Order: sequence, then C-alpha cells, then structure tokens
Amino acid sequence: MATDYDAPRKTEEEQSEDSIEELKARRHEKNSGKVDEDETEAAESFELPGADLSHEELAVQVVPKKQDEFTCSSCFLVHHRSQLAEEKKNGQLICRDCAY
Repeated sequence: MATDYDAPRKTEEEQSEDSIEELKARRHEKNSGKVDEDETEAAESFELPGADLSHEELAVQVVPKKQDEFTCSSCFLVHHRSQLAEEKKNGQLICRDCAY
C-alpha cells in the first residue's frame, strides 16, 4: 500500500477520537442484532424451592435401625456403634463427628 507523506497527519488525540467513534459504531451494530429474551418464559423454566411436589412420588426403602446402630442425638443420623464417641449422663448418644 502506498503512503502519501505529503498528506496532513492527525494528532494522537484525533486518532483516539476516531477510534472511540468507530468502537461506538461497532457496539451499536452488534447490539442491533441482539434478540430480546422474554422474561416470563425464562422464569417458567426455573424450579423454585418450596414448589408443589404433591404429584411426585418417592421410591425410598426405609430400613429399621439395627441392633449395632445408634441415632446421634446431635446430628440425628444413624451410625454404627463403632462411631459412638460418648454417652452422656442423660442417655444421649453422640457420634465421633459431632463430639469433635
């Protein structure tokens, strides 16, 4: 590409103004092709906590506590006796996780 050295040169300020204007024009061009999203359609696809789950059915088998298991009085989880950390005076059983 040939360069005309006799042509008036632009200062750095003029060059930066030109580039800012070009950037603004490009930004508007990009935004013009953008599709607006319908907020109500987007909101309908979200599952909110506390939603009505009365039509759902759970398939969980409940197994009774065995002889070698105990229920922790702190976390209320069923553990094997090997996880027993202490038994308090009032008969409460505490697992190792809750004791430390």
